[in-house]
Amino acid sequence: MLSRISVFAGFVLSAALVARADVTPSEPGPGSVYNAGSTCTVSWEGDKDSTTAWKDMSIQLMTGNNFEMIHLSTIASNQDGTVDGRFNYPCPEVNPYSAIYFYQFTAPGAPDKTWTTRFTIASPTGETTPPPNATQPGSNAAIPWGVGALVDPSSANPPPTAGPAATGTATNSTSSTSGSSTASGSTTSGLSRTSTGTTSPTATRNTTAVASQTADSGALANVGQNFMLGSVLAIASSLLAVSL
Repeated sequence: MLSRISVFAGFVLSAALVARADVTPSEPGPGSVYNAGSTCTVSWEGDKDSTTAWKDMSIQLMTGNNFEMIHLSTIASNQDGTVDGRFNYPCPEVNPYSAIYFYQFTAPGAPDKTWTTRFTIASPTGETTPPPNATQPGSNAAIPWGVGALVDPSSANPPPTAGPAATGTATNSTSSTSGSSTASGSTTSGLSRTSTGTTSPTATRNTTAVASQTADSGALANVGQNFMLGSVLAIASSLLAVSL
């Protein structure tokens, strides 16, 4: 009996140590500014613990607060999130030009979403305005935010139809976004889509809590993940103690 408990505890402990693995966005980061009409760059560290979960990844341009996120357009799809990669595309014209935009990463096989920090899309000549809201609603967290929009809504692309990104509302979806992607030696072209989600964004092993110009990436997500991991480890440790 005790040996069975020991085996089970060891299994739980091992599972806890390898369970959490997601794509980790690395660009844009805090303070990143891209002029409309220039090249916008998105890069990520792949989920190397999985060869399938993030294989068909989509990247969506978003705006809004941490709890009511609004998707403006999916700027890339069919990306391989199991390896490090980079995607370039033409920065869209938006209104307002401000630090109120971020990207969401999703895949049909991945149960979680990940986010970048908020970044600035400036006018073609570099003009910007401050985010209209200094703190997040409800929590009063000092994370500036606002609601932006595409100047040309008809250029928006619809949301992915499967996986966690499918929760939300879609904006206009009449065209696709073209871009180039490099993922550890392989290059593909980005298609497109759009939606509106209901969680929160981040940037360092992100899984909730959208970023501003500082290290607000991953705060809520890490709390939840650490709590679950701690609980599993505590159970495993208790079982091991009983077996001894």
